[in-house]
This record gives sequence, structure tokens and C-alpha cells, in this order.
Amino acid sequence: MLGAVVNPISPVSSSASANQMATISLRNNLVLVSSSHCGHALQFLFSNYKFRTRQVFLGTWNGRRGGFPLNRGFRVFCQSKTEEMQIRRYSPFLESAFLDRNGAFVSGEWHAVPDIWRSSAERYGDRVALTDPYHDPPSSMTYKQLEEGILDFSEGLRVVGVKPEEKIALFADNSCRWLVADQGIMATGAINVVRGSRSSVEELLQIYDHSESVALAVDSPELFNRIAEVFGSKVVMKFVILLWGDKSSLASEGKIPVFNYGEILDLGRESRNSAPDFNDARQQYVHEAINSDDIATLVYTSGTTGNPKGVMLTHRNLLHQIKNLWDVVPAEVGDKFLSMLPPWHAYERACEYFIFTCGIEQVYTTVRNLKDDLRHYQPNYIISVPLVYETLYSGIQKQISTSSAARKFIALTFIRISLAYMEFKRIYEGTYLTRNQKQPSYLASVYDWLWARIVAAILWPLHMLGKKLVYSKIHSAIGISKAGVSGGGSLPPHVDKFFEAIGVKVQNGYGLTETSPVVAARRPNCNVLGSVGPPIRHTEFKVVESETGEVLLPGSTGIVKVRGPQVMKGYYKNPGATEQVLDEDGWLNTGDIGWIAPHHSTGRSRRCGGVVVLEGRAKDTIVLSTGENVEPVELEEAAMRSSLIQQIVVVGQDQRRLGAIIVPNKEEVLLAAKKLSIVDVNASDLSKDKKTSLLYEELRKWTSGCSFQIGPVLIVDEPFTIDSGFMTPTMKIRRDRVVAQYKEQIENLYK
Repeated sequence: MLGAVVNPISPVSSSASANQMATISLRNNLVLVSSSHCGHALQFLFSNYKFRTRQVFLGTWNGRRGGFPLNRGFRVFCQSKTEEMQIRRYSPFLESAFLDRNGAFVSGEWHAVPDIWRSSAERYGDRVALTDPYHDPPSSMTYKQLEEGILDFSEGLRVVGVKPEEKIALFADNSCRWLVADQGIMATGAINVVRGSRSSVEELLQIYDHSESVALAVDSPELFNRIAEVFGSKVVMKFVILLWGDKSSLASEGKIPVFNYGEILDLGRESRNSAPDFNDARQQYVHEAINSDDIATLVYTSGTTGNPKGVMLTHRNLLHQIKNLWDVVPAEVGDKFLSMLPPWHAYERACEYFIFTCGIEQVYTTVRNLKDDLRHYQPNYIISVPLVYETLYSGIQKQISTSSAARKFIALTFIRISLAYMEFKRIYEGTYLTRNQKQPSYLASVYDWLWARIVAAILWPLHMLGKKLVYSKIHSAIGISKAGVSGGGSLPPHVDKFFEAIGVKVQNGYGLTETSPVVAARRPNCNVLGSVGPPIRHTEFKVVESETGEVLLPGSTGIVKVRGPQVMKGYYKNPGATEQVLDEDGWLNTGDIGWIAPHHSTGRSRRCGGVVVLEGRAKDTIVLSTGENVEPVELEEAAMRSSLIQQIVVVGQDQRRLGAIIVPNKEEVLLAAKKLSIVDVNASDLSKDKKTSLLYEELRKWTSGCSFQIGPVLIVDEPFTIDSGFMTPTMKIRRDRVVAQYKEQIENLYK
């Protein structure tokens, strides 16, 4: 006899609920739970299970004769002791070819990130999507091969037991296999937890443990061997996937199943070939489409120097980037991109997803091979951090300085002329940045425009001559025929102006991991130097006063807040930290200090209205020009253990390395100098150079165990106090005010 049980439950939203429902043991009863496929679930379940009352249930299902109401608060399964039903999440458009045309929901719209691969495969099938020359073996994949690889990898994961919403750690570096693994994990409805191989064992362990990951995809045998002992004793791993290298190189006792990349693909391919039809597959699974609001990935920020925060990015967050970055990078079919940033970094990751929808070819390179690959591949675009452009700038300057006296003079003269030409060009084109809210008069604007136009016309022939004689050689060496896109930190003004002068377009952008990440960027047709450009589509900015939260007028400096579809869901298992940065209206406190350029209808700034300008960070995190995030508190706390240091503020925003402002404990410094025989025992003071040298060595001693080291130091004699405005009433140093006070001295530290 069949007994019917109706249990109202809420839709599955938490990982706990999903885990409870991922595998359902079928018993002789009927259970109702939420699903958009209730009708299909009943049809195929009843078609494979003989019930005496089958006609009654089917007759009443559509609601025409009573029966059970069709409600989204219910999901319907039929359960048997001999069969086991599993929920199978799928990427709706990517896997639509395998779904039942008459039953399953099929849409051409992207609902999940992996959906993009079917569109790209259909449009650009046999075009080369990526080239990976530096791994063994070197790889090249077309768009069709990339789609097939992702489908095989995702199915292989299902075969080895990956369940929807489980966390899979992906600790690997930039490569074609990283991309396939990343998208394969997402396509199963699982969540990948990403980090690079250069991270410390402790950091990787903390991320794996905090994220509640259940398995690991690892870059190489070297990385696995480095973490195996610690991971084996402290966390549970269902299996390990080795992306590159030979399993025979693993220092493992065989306690954990290990699959190499090829084995996962083979398992997936075999499974797909044996059950190609959705009608067959639905005998074993309950199919559920991935929802745009489902978490796609966890990206941990500041994991090296502070408590890591796992940023929850949804498919909707990342799809916003994919659909809206074309305004910034108008890539065309066949364009070449050079990729060198860590793929787990939100900046590189979102840009990669986007460019693969445009039919481009991406070439993976490394820091060591960057110079040669720029010359060899002649990329149309490169997406990188400020340090790369600084390095290119330094290399060009070095090449010029080591030339003969005549060549050096000619090159430097043309560069100076081009710098001046571009200055006047910005004036007459209306892209000369200003924060002045008062608009110039019409007559003044006309005179300004006319003068800039005349001077630029005089300089233009010399600029073009310099382009032919000097800059063309630079272009042939670095490629970048369309644009270099810079993010992850502020681009130094002298580097920005230099590349503009020689005709290499560099577009600076801005974002955070918490915003997936791009929120603003300079456009090719309006590249306002000194800014990070206007907001990208569907994104709002406002600048508020730090104490009161009052919204400030354009041109006024305050805390930058941003709102848009790309803003994260929150920090994983950290609602307190989420509430601190994300308010009820969806505004994210970026922690950055900046202003929005006022709108002018006339004058040299008429095209600058609405662009965002950043001046520093109000919060403690320091972003180096390498793109690395550093929490200075760890270094400061370590340094304060020294009796010679009274106060310290670590600096280095947008620089290559960290520096520090130190207030010394004068008596202790003098005493230490006497003990070390640096000065005579009767001395009453210490020279600035000797004091700096002594404190630098002391700093190295106490911070040697930290993740980052401090370079140049600035010694100041006056302590930071509440009365001077450099400390809060709770005795915390106001970092932004200290940095602003000593801005020129800090700049001199890095010269």
C-alpha cells in the first residue's frame, strides 16, 4: 500500500540543506520538496516504479481534480529501497544539448558562468582559443576543444563523487588546465576555492580548512609534496587531482585517491558517451539548473598577513563583468592577449572570462618570458598590474640611457616634445582632469582651446617624426598595438604620461575582489589620465564623509562607496565583517579615499565629468604595484616589540615594496648605539644616518618572520598624538593622515 507524505519545506539555499538533499535514499513513500521540475520528476519516477494507484496520482497532478497543489515550496520525489536518486546541477546553456527538448528548461540566455563556452564554441569553433607554450606538454586548444574539455572535466568530477555546492580547493597557477578545472568545477554546481602555488603552506591550509573544502585540485607534484604532510594530518580530502606532472613524483602513501588531469577527462568522456541522452540520465538524477545567485567561487583576500576573508562571488556577479567589459576592452575576433597574472586573482579571472566571449587568442606567459613573448607574439592587448608597465618603462629608459650620446639626445628630445604635445592635446580635447567645481566662462574656454590647438599643431610634426624614428622601434619590441589595461593598484603618473607620449594606450581601471572586481575603468575614446575612469555599466559611485556618512559634492574628497550587480554576496562565514563593509542598500564601503570629477559643459575638463579619482586607502590594507595585498598590522605589531621603536606606520601603497615611518624611542636608541660602540659612551645624540641604519637593522630583526619585509624607512622625531590629530580618541593611529602629512618624504624614499 502506498502512503503519501506531504512535508512543506523551504527552498534549498544553504550548503547544509543542499548536502542533506544531494543524495536521497528512496523509500516507499512520496516526499514533496521545492523544484521547478516537479512534473518531470513525477513522470519519470512513476514510469519506472509500479504503483497500483498510478492513474490517480497522474490524474490529479495537474490540479484539475484536487490532488497536490503545485507550489514552489515543495519538491516531489518517489523513493525506493533499490534505487538512489541524486541531484545533478548543470549549467543551463552549456549542457542544453543533453537536455530533453520536450521537458527540460532550455534557454539561450547565460545563467551561469560556464554557459559562455557553448556560445563561444558555436561562434568560433575551430579558432585557437589559447596557447600554453611553457607547460609540459605545450598546449593549444580551439574553442570547440575548450568546450569539450570543460564538459568532460565536469562530468569526470561527478563520476568521482563531487556534489553540488561542495567546495573544491583549486591551488594552481595560470595555465590552460587551470581554466578547464575552474570551469569544470563551476559547471557541476560545486564551488571552487582558489589560490596560487606560491602561497605558504599555512595560508593554503587555513583557506582549505575555513572554506570546508572536501577535495583538492593541485598544480604540480612539487606543490602537493610541499603541503601533503600538513594537509594529511589536519584536513580531510576525498581525493586529489593533479593538473600537471606525473603521479609517480608524489610523496604520498596512497591513503588519498589521486587522479591526474587526463584521468578525470577520460572518466568524464566515458560517462558522457555512455549516457548521451537526458531521457536516460533522468532515470538516475533529478536535474536542477544552476541559479545565477548561486555561489560560483570563494576568493580569499589578505590571506598572507591577516585573518583571511572568503569573498563569495556568485554567477551573477561574474556574468556582469563578462557582459559589460566590452566598453573598456573592445576586443575583436582574432585579437591576441598576453596573460601573466595569477588566474585566481579576480582581475585576471573576470577579464579572461570576458575575452573568451570575443573570439580572441590568449597566450600564457611568465615574468621571465614576458619580454621575449611581447616581441614574438605582438599582442593587441595585455592585462596586467602597474608593476609590469613600470618594468617596461624602466627597460625602455635603460635602453635609451645606454645608447650613444647622439641617439640618447635625439630620443629624449623627441620624448619631451611628445609629452608637451600630449599635454596640449588633452586640453583641446577636454580630457584635462580638474576637481574645480566652478566652470570656466565660455570666452576663457575658447581662448584656452585655441591656444592649445595652435601649440599642438606646431608640435605635431615633431611628434610624428619622433614616432617614426624612435617610438616605432619601441612598439616593435613590446607589441600592445591596441591597449594595455592596468589594474590592481594606481599607475604612477610619469609612467602613464610616458606611454601616452609614445603612442601606447594604457587604460587604468579600479576594482576590488569584493566587486568581482571591475567597477570603473578608462575608455579607449576617453582616456582621462590621473583617473580610473567612469563607472562601468549598471554601477553607481558616491563619495561620503568618513565620520558622518554625508554624501559629498563632486570634487570633494571622502570615502568611496560603490553599488552594482558585481558586488559580492558577502564574506563566507563572517557576517560581522560583511556588515562592516556592505549596508542594507547594497553600498560597499571600498575603504578607498577619492573624489568624483565635476561635470563641465565647456573648458578643458568638459569630457571628464563623472570619472573617479583615487588618492589612497582609508582602511589599513596596502596594495603594492605587484597587485599583492598587505595588511600592515602584522608588521607593525612585530616591530613594536622592539624597545627602540615607539611608533610605526607601514607605507607602500602602489609602490614595489613596503616602507615605514618610525618614531624612535630616543633614549633606548642612544643606549643601544653606545652598547654597539656606534657612538662614544659620552655622546648625547646620534646622527640621522646612524639612527636610520640602527633602526633599519632592528626592524629587520623583529619582522624577519613576517610574510613581507620592509625596505626604506623614514625617521620622524615628533610622536603621533590625539592632540595633533594623528591618533583617534581610542589611541589608534590615523594612517591616512600620517601618510598625507609626510607625502613628499615618502615619495623621496622610493626615488
